[in-house]
Amino acid sequence: MTQTLQKQILVAGIGNAWLRDDGFGGEVVKRLEGRELPAGVSVMDFGTGGLDLAYEVMRGYDALILVDISRQGGEPGTLYVMEPDEEDIAAGIEDGEMLDPHGMDPQTVLRFVRAVGGWPGKVIVIACEPAEVEEMGLGLSDAVSGAVDRAVELVESTCTSSL
Repeated sequence: MTQTLQKQILVAGIGNAWLRDDGFGGEVVKRLEGRELPAGVSVMDFGTGGLDLAYEVMRGYDALILVDISRQGGEPGTLYVMEPDEEDIAAGIEDGEMLDPHGMDPQTVLRFVRAVGGWPGKVIVIACEPAEVEEMGLGLSDAVSGAVDRAVELVESTCTSSL
């Protein structure tokens, strides 16, 4: 009898909850933690700990779903699904280049992971257009708060269908 290995998927919330809508990834992850997810799916809030995320990814996941904000020019609360290709991510970290372990955006995390050979099989970014991230403050704007449940459903369907 052959046994198929279960896919390991990491759902990673990214962002700074002290910068209003930048807390979107953490809020989505918080709601996902109380849901029934397929076996093999790990859900973690990395906040601004990009280096921690990079090290976790290097443990060997089949897929990575990053949940974050992204300014794409749409209306606040608009959800985007992006699938960066490994070849599209700049390779390597230059000698002398400084990386702030607390300020690594998804692009920098993926550069680091690619540089050390830990790229997961598939990477999907589920992002929300923010309204407010420039000033300190707690709580999501109404538009972004209204997108959280849709993002939770999107993460769930992505975990069960396209990976």
